[in-house]
Amino acid sequence: MSNANSKVNTLKYILAVVIYGTIGPILRFINLPSELVVFSRGVIGTLSILVFMKILGRKVDLKAIKSNLRPLILSGFFLGLNWVFLFAAYVRISVAVASLLNYTAPIMVVIVAPFLYKERIRPIKAICIITAFIGVVLTSGIVSVGIGNVDLIGITLPVLAALVFVGIVICNKSLKGIDSYNKAIVQLAASAVTVFPYVLYNNRDKSIEFDLRSILLVLLLGAVHTGVAYCLYFESLGALSVQSIAVLGYLEPVVSVLGSVFVLHQSLDLYGWIGAILIIFSSAASELIGSKKTIN
Repeated sequence: MSNANSKVNTLKYILAVVIYGTIGPILRFINLPSELVVFSRGVIGTLSILVFMKILGRKVDLKAIKSNLRPLILSGFFLGLNWVFLFAAYVRISVAVASLLNYTAPIMVVIVAPFLYKERIRPIKAICIITAFIGVVLTSGIVSVGIGNVDLIGITLPVLAALVFVGIVICNKSLKGIDSYNKAIVQLAASAVTVFPYVLYNNRDKSIEFDLRSILLVLLLGAVHTGVAYCLYFESLGALSVQSIAVLGYLEPVVSVLGSVFVLHQSLDLYGWIGAILIIFSSAASELIGSKKTIN
């Protein structure tokens, strides 16, 4: 690959993760139930990717979808849960804390791997797990303000989001012969179907008021933060090394934290900043250790 193409793909990937990182701050300006936003993002995202596939000359591969239907639907179910937990956390606690706790997902995968794939946890990865756990405790606010003054539900939600992300990883490992675009449209559609009953149940006695700003921002989250960002992500993913993806991927929580601090004015205390550093570096190190040079 030429150096110019490599730079273009790197920029595409960076733009995608930066877009992802602004989701939390944007969500705080939407005056709609978080689960409704999740449902809308799934629907609009699915339609957006179908449009982009048409523009790019890609076709819906029904044969590949059918042969992978069960893990695709299951991963879409986990994706819906991941978004519900994370978006609810963004509303309850600071975006910075929610984003950082959610980014323990790679550590969750490392913990689960020995039980599912009989992969031995190397000592260095065990250190990463312990370091990330310390980071979670520091970031949660338990140390600085005491457990009685912390929104325990709020800090549990992003941890649950990280946990169900493991389900997405497991399902994706079993997929065969299907490209990223076809995978995405089924997973996004399945996530919307998963969340829809919860939207109806949780808002059965509520009157939802739609304002123009909220509608435009929901459209933005669906079309840009899902449709455009996913396409940028897919187009660049196969051309970058695993190391580049692991390192650049952590721009997302960094952008979320910066957005939380400078846009929403949700500051972290000293313990929070130390915890943030521990989580990001331990998770990034865990992904880098033993990784291959390129993605197949």
